[in-house]
Amino acid sequence: MNVVILAAGQGKRMHSDLPKVLHRLAGKTLLGYVIDTARELDAERICVVYGHGGEQVPRAFAALDAPDLSWARQEPQLGTGHAVLQAMPAAVPSAPTLVLYGDVPLIRAATLRRLIEAAGAGSLALLTAHVDNPHGYGRIVRIGGKVTRIVEEKDADDAERTINEINTGILVAPAAALARWLPGLSQRNAQGEYYLTDIVALAVAEGMPVVTAHPGAAWETDGINSKAQLARLERVHQRNIAEALMEQGVTLSDPARIDVRGELRCGRDVFIDVNCVFEGRVVLGDGVRINANCVIQDAVVGAQSIVGPFARLRPGTVLAEDVHVGNFVEVKNSTIAAHSKANHLAYLGDATIGSRVNVGAGTITCNYDGANKFRTVIEDDAFIGSDTQLVAPVTVGRGATLGAGTTLTRDAPADQLTISRAKQTSIPGWKRPIKNANPKKKD
Repeated sequence: MNVVILAAGQGKRMHSDLPKVLHRLAGKTLLGYVIDTARELDAERICVVYGHGGEQVPRAFAALDAPDLSWARQEPQLGTGHAVLQAMPAAVPSAPTLVLYGDVPLIRAATLRRLIEAAGAGSLALLTAHVDNPHGYGRIVRIGGKVTRIVEEKDADDAERTINEINTGILVAPAAALARWLPGLSQRNAQGEYYLTDIVALAVAEGMPVVTAHPGAAWETDGINSKAQLARLERVHQRNIAEALMEQGVTLSDPARIDVRGELRCGRDVFIDVNCVFEGRVVLGDGVRINANCVIQDAVVGAQSIVGPFARLRPGTVLAEDVHVGNFVEVKNSTIAAHSKANHLAYLGDATIGSRVNVGAGTITCNYDGANKFRTVIEDDAFIGSDTQLVAPVTVGRGATLGAGTTLTRDAPADQLTISRAKQTSIPGWKRPIKNANPKKKD
């Protein structure tokens, strides 16, 4: 099967220099969703038609280096029919061709499989929907129940505007038929463009069956043309994710206040409080509790661990079982072994922390010298006093204790107390300065 993804539009209502299809929904580009869905269908060829923004669009996906993905530039942009025509040289002539849109990110593979099945070997299949307010959409015109054509809003008469079955734009057609029809499309319409929808009348004229299928949910075919529409679809998507998590047994304090911008995998009996953000690939083990207002990115949290509130786990964080990372603690590129705790106001970056370690409030690993990163190692059963700075590279031995306020620049021996502080001094008779009630003005 061929898949053509139309992604050449400017998106004027986005008011952005970024091409519309590169705007992000839940951390991923709109076009990225559509490409991934096409791959779920095991498409032989995927061709993305781009235009506005020039090479920004293919450049954004250059790292994929995928043999199934090709690019066709539409310049100038003369309508959807003209756009699909640009992709036809890359299509397998004997295969059906599915047309998708780069700004319709939430279309589901299951819906597209129904559409492909409806098309069979030699039909034109349209994905249509019945809506309460069809304004702005192309209408499906039927005679005797059979589809005869699609009329665009600007070209429709008053009677046609009352039709509530609308064209989503998504369709399946034989590639050979598209190759016949597209070069003959006309610009004689209100937009002065080559409409892809005009192929319906051509199919009817040839006697080709025109069939329809419908999406499983209305939001699947919602396109994004403005920041407001992007925000609305973000909430729809996040609610879908929340529902799926709860179906898996995750307890969400409020399903409307969670943001997953990547992949979140949860074990049994996981609890997630409000306003938590998960980015990249995050794994939460059995019995994990994520308290309110945490940001977790590309991290693994072991079973029975507690995170937050107001904690930040950055990429490369791996917590073993029963680890506590408390309020205003940031962890980056670090491993923390079982039963260790950093409960308050700490930064742990580029660190390897053993089991049963207590990290006091205000502790930081000084891992960066302005040019390079260095690692801190804290071995099992160590106790790190409050307001301690560990200047990496440095190792705290097993069972060692660091006194509060220590600045550690050399390794701390195992099972010993290490402390570095200025000598405490009290000055008898010292008086705190007071404000002069009648200060004299200077000339």
